[in-house]
Amino acid sequence: MPPAEPHLPVVLYDTTLRDGTQGENITLSLADKLRVARLLDDYGMPYIEGGWPGSNPKDIEFFRAAKDVTWKHAKLAAFGSTRHRSNTAKTDPNLTELLRAETPVVTIFGKSWELHVTEVLGAGLEENLEMIAESVGLIVSEGRELVYDAEHFFDGYRANPAYALATLRAALEGGARTLVLCDTNGGTLTTQLLEILEEARRVVSTFDGGADATFGIHTHNDAELAVANSLAAVQAGVRHVQATINGYGERCGNANMVSVLAGLALKTDLELAPAGGGDLAALTELSRAIAEIANIAPNDWQPYVGRSAFAHKGGVHGAAVAKVERSYQHIDPGAVGNEGRLVVSELGGRANTRLRAEQLGHQLDGVVEPGVLSALIKRLENEGLSFEGAEASFELLIRRHQADYRAPFRVVDYTCLVEQRADAALRAEATVKVEVDGETLHTAADGNGPVNALDAALRKALRAFYPELDDVHLYDYKVRIIDSGAATGARTRVTIESTDGSREWSTMGSDTNIIAASATALGDSLEYAIWKRGAELRRRDERHFTTISSPR
Repeated sequence: MPPAEPHLPVVLYDTTLRDGTQGENITLSLADKLRVARLLDDYGMPYIEGGWPGSNPKDIEFFRAAKDVTWKHAKLAAFGSTRHRSNTAKTDPNLTELLRAETPVVTIFGKSWELHVTEVLGAGLEENLEMIAESVGLIVSEGRELVYDAEHFFDGYRANPAYALATLRAALEGGARTLVLCDTNGGTLTTQLLEILEEARRVVSTFDGGADATFGIHTHNDAELAVANSLAAVQAGVRHVQATINGYGERCGNANMVSVLAGLALKTDLELAPAGGGDLAALTELSRAIAEIANIAPNDWQPYVGRSAFAHKGGVHGAAVAKVERSYQHIDPGAVGNEGRLVVSELGGRANTRLRAEQLGHQLDGVVEPGVLSALIKRLENEGLSFEGAEASFELLIRRHQADYRAPFRVVDYTCLVEQRADAALRAEATVKVEVDGETLHTAADGNGPVNALDAALRKALRAFYPELDDVHLYDYKVRIIDSGAATGARTRVTIESTDGSREWSTMGSDTNIIAASATALGDSLEYAIWKRGAELRRRDERHFTTISSPR
């Protein structure tokens, strides 16, 4: 095999907008695709595959709109297949649309596996080679940069090595100089992939033009090896890597561009093109922004950028990280724009509790004994609470153990009624009795369910005292059955996500009664909003007093 060329930079080729959108439940509008493309370009991605103009009108519109965009870093690529066996290259509609897209780069995929040639395309083996060479040749003759994707190359090689290699020769004869080997079914083990890659590079180097060819890799994640296979291929000499942001893609997804990029930048001394491959500290933001556009909840456990990627729950881990942060972290979280967290839970010790409190701005020394607080957390979690996903409830727990704590309100009692009558919509009503500063208020409200009604009644009672609650609304409500073996008597944990437009927070409640659990979570959410708003006003007043009291 020709030696690897470490002086050549690794080129990253993003296919989120094409291969990524083939993932289940991922649908991007035209506006979404343009937003994602701009984000990738702003980040510094050198190649962005925008879609397959020969397959759907939306991608045709995307490339039409992309012509009016000034791309700062990226070369835009249009994707398509080799010509249909019944067409010539010049009359093939798919190739015509590729050229009409007017992108500087065109990527064409061709069949490497004789199974696909004969049983899927219904073509002859020699006929397929002609289709590859002629299709590539047409695009190259139009002056476009051509990337050739050898679809199912590793499966094809295992079935018939000579034929799989012959398809690469055909692409070279057509003028291709970037040959991307695709593990389309995602089932190739890393050792097998490297063996096939080594032999392919060796043989191709003997073809006309093969010695100058750049090899690429395109992997799928069906065997949970996409990132590992991509990184191994680069270490073996590949200098073109195709992947998708967050690993989006059909079935189990594609290689995760986020992990590939971070792995190459932080774990190797290889150069990325362009230099640095973008601001690595912006990687977490990029990952989450694209997840938001795709309407896919970010994966908390995603390496490098996930919320839990640097979260430490075990007491031993927490105590060690408190002393030496890198003791349980393979990189500095800030390098990719993420942050480390100490998770407060029954598995954590007093070090976790103290440090997490300090991260949230609370000093426990002289206020709350960390050991006492840690023991209380363990008892409460044994009763069904979980402070991992409800940090506002954890802050309130600290606040309630402080000497100057005074509850802003107290729920005296409440009633929830749900009524369903024939030929009528379900009706829910809640009545709440709340005490504020010694005054008792009794209110009622309707809702589309008991929790909604309870929320409305509680706000109605508190609004006169705390008008800031008008800005607070609940945007998510989760219910988890903790001990499902108890059937309808099971303990339930409710987590509520709230926002006031500038911050977001989570609170929780646990009980065998889902309404009681919801009432606790609701009460905590509103108390947290009142407390934080009051703290902000106090800080503002203190700054104002300092300003007017300072000597001029």
